[in-house]
Amino acid sequence: MPVDKRPNFLLIVTDQHRADHLGCYGNAVVQTPNIDRLASTGTRFDRFYVATPICMPNRATLMTGRMPSLHGARQNGIPLSLSATTFVDIMRAAGYDTALIGKCHLQSINGNRPVVGMPDPNPKHIPPSEHLLEAGKTLMHHGRYDQELPSTWEREPEFEPTLPYYGFNRVELAIGHGDKAVGHYGRWLEARHPDSDSLRGAKNQLPGNDYVAPQAWRTRIPEELYPTTFVAERTMDYLERHSRSDRTQPFFLQCSFPDPHHPFTPPGKYWNMYDPRTISLPSSFSVGERSIPPHLQKLYEERNLNKSNRDGQRTFAVTERETREAIALTYGMITMIDDAIGAILARIEMLGLASETVVVFTSDHGDFMGDHQLLLKGALHYRGLVRVPFIWSDPSAAIKGIVSSGLGGTLDIASSILDRASLAGYNGMQGTSLLPAIEGNAAGCDSLLIEEHQRRGYMGFANNFRARSLITQDYRLTLYEGVEWGELYNFTNDPDELINLWEARDSQTIRRNLTERLARKMMNLAETSPLATHHGP
Repeated sequence: MPVDKRPNFLLIVTDQHRADHLGCYGNAVVQTPNIDRLASTGTRFDRFYVATPICMPNRATLMTGRMPSLHGARQNGIPLSLSATTFVDIMRAAGYDTALIGKCHLQSINGNRPVVGMPDPNPKHIPPSEHLLEAGKTLMHHGRYDQELPSTWEREPEFEPTLPYYGFNRVELAIGHGDKAVGHYGRWLEARHPDSDSLRGAKNQLPGNDYVAPQAWRTRIPEELYPTTFVAERTMDYLERHSRSDRTQPFFLQCSFPDPHHPFTPPGKYWNMYDPRTISLPSSFSVGERSIPPHLQKLYEERNLNKSNRDGQRTFAVTERETREAIALTYGMITMIDDAIGAILARIEMLGLASETVVVFTSDHGDFMGDHQLLLKGALHYRGLVRVPFIWSDPSAAIKGIVSSGLGGTLDIASSILDRASLAGYNGMQGTSLLPAIEGNAAGCDSLLIEEHQRRGYMGFANNFRARSLITQDYRLTLYEGVEWGELYNFTNDPDELINLWEARDSQTIRRNLTERLARKMMNLAETSPLATHHGP
């Protein structure tokens, strides 16, 4: 690809958006013509996986090109250190104008204190002081880590994040999800509709909500005031201002939509755009006679005993009707995003920026959406959760409409963007540039690692349990801390991951081989930064 002129970059990120909820990924129901057009003009990765299926950790992996166990934001509630180097830092230092509009979520959006995990002290011992409770003194007590807390924005009406914010010269934030988002979006909404809180939440919803799906309400916020519209409008405003300025400076613009993450609140016409009665259940919804893994069985038991936490963030088991309704409402949110992306791409064309702007589309993780009778996300690495869309549309590409079946992941995005910008990365980056695969000249890597660090115990696990998965072209192997059982699925014979081969007699050789490969992959992804000083001859 020519690099005579440094390209602009538009990185579009959606939230909790599984790969097969797009037309270009084979979905014949959801309407996504604009994202599909991106795929037809670029390269679409069919087997693209997250580093971990949770918002903050995987977004931090995107920004740093490092696994969660290394960048430190292992789970929601642990911010990315302000001292961390991001690939956006590199672009900014090289002269790019860097901006983020929409959801960031590199810092906590909930101010609750830790409630599990601290070791029980000996009652005869004097406990450490507050600033010495953790192994590192650099985080939380050095720098401002309340910049994405809704309470900060409420307490300080003129608050603005400290710039540069993880490498971004400009940020306009939508903090949170659905019709409850705040931050810059909250100010934008209030300016257009004073007393905007009267529009928010289930208690203020419009009449006509006959759905039983959890966390679904018919928002009173109209389409033109919804967070998706805010992100699109502010993105187009940025593009307009750039086109009027000195266009010799390239830009990196991250356009980050809070949807289609729950709650399920598509506004206006998008609420009833899709009829739940016409939605097909996922093929894995039927349990049949298969052997159910213990953690999945635990979720079924909670549902059957009406003990599921259906108002939180973690996965729970759902019924057929709830599944169809959640999918229909999610499709509405996705189509609204697609319409917004269409407007953004049209503005890029109108401003004459299309020939010099690389457009990248992805999501931070997926959603079970009825797979195995589950909703939302959790520590089960089924493909609907860990496989996300990744589309790279480069105006200089010689071949259009490439579909790559090679493995790639969120870990590789930073290296790929820096490579296309002809910028070297920093020591400690772990991803690999996907440019050869984007150009159709390579098959991708041979395996990927997915990490899981859970704060609270659930599904029968203890607090702070961990899991590791190895993804290959043909298999997924998953090991869990503290239990003797695991998971092994053959993608070729069992794409829905219904038949766990962990105990199968004729699968023990492949299980041992994959376990060894997992260990070697983890060693390969061990820390290399900082470099040691030289000692000896």
